[in-house]
Amino acid sequence: MNARHAAQPGDEAPESRPDPSGPIGGLPDLSALPIAGITRRRVAFLAAVFVSAWIVIVFARQVGDASAASARVDDLRASNEELAGRVAALRRESELIQRPEYVLQQARGYRLGEAGEIAFTVARKRDLPLNAPGSASVRLGATTETVTPLESWLSLLFGPGR
Repeated sequence: MNARHAAQPGDEAPESRPDPSGPIGGLPDLSALPIAGITRRRVAFLAAVFVSAWIVIVFARQVGDASAASARVDDLRASNEELAGRVAALRRESELIQRPEYVLQQARGYRLGEAGEIAFTVARKRDLPLNAPGSASVRLGATTETVTPLESWLSLLFGPGR
């Protein structure tokens, strides 16, 4: 080297100096690898996908709400028709029970009939004896003997025993 220039610690040959863009401290050089980061185009694409998905979800929700409301309207129409039928039936019944014939018939049930009528009541079926006129036990062809369920099954399976 030149006498004027004394060897300084930073003066080295250009080939032996480390490249500032090269490996630092023994790390590999990553400058040749492609960047796998997020570009503006990818951000815009992702934003478009999210907005599209959001619009589809909101639209599907609105369609679901509309179909539920339509079903509810149909149910309300059906219940209104049923209620209108019940109201009409109640009006007919109200007109019927206000007629004088019906009032007289119900009064006879409480023994409040017209003068000269003979009041009577019909006994309830459970109060009637088994051989009362009109009962099933004295109808034409009815048998008067009682048959147990076991005898009934045995006669069904093996025929009449007598």
